[in-house]
Amino acid sequence: MPRDVALHLAATESAGPDVSRDRFRDAMSRLGAPVVLVTTNGVAGRHGLTVSAITSVSDEPPTVLVCLNRANRSHDAFLRNGVVGISILGQGHDTLAATFASSRLSSDEKFGHGAWRADGSGAPLLEDAPVTLDCTIEARHAAGSHDVLFCQVRSIGLHARPRHGLAWFSRRFHLLPAD
Repeated sequence: MPRDVALHLAATESAGPDVSRDRFRDAMSRLGAPVVLVTTNGVAGRHGLTVSAITSVSDEPPTVLVCLNRANRSHDAFLRNGVVGISILGQGHDTLAATFASSRLSSDEKFGHGAWRADGSGAPLLEDAPVTLDCTIEARHAAGSHDVLFCQVRSIGLHARPRHGLAWFSRRFHLLPAD
């Protein structure tokens, strides 16, 4: 049996009665996370959403992972387009983050807020984000309700004057000091 399957089975079998979906979500709400817009554009159209499930994987080659819920209406567009724009948010972006988190708004309504540009992949990048990463999807791994996308960074934008970072903790936005 492959090691990852054995680990999954062991974790599933050892889960106690206090490991419910709601309890897990409460636990994860206490894990501070960055607030990031992930966007795509291409044959499947322009789409975007707010995520906090993103992390660095490697610096050679520069790679990040992004977790997307397969039930999200934009999920398939990311896979078909094969590109991901990542805009790491900062001070003053909490309203934009809430806009992109909304399932009630269309893509056009979401992108009606903020100023956007595109680098080589064509994925939208927020012009005033503290950091932008233009990426291509290199691999995908299914895990529960989500797909983990391994995205190779093709270009990096760093804002000239770093501002406070925006974090999500205890189901609220918080500012992190720049120094």
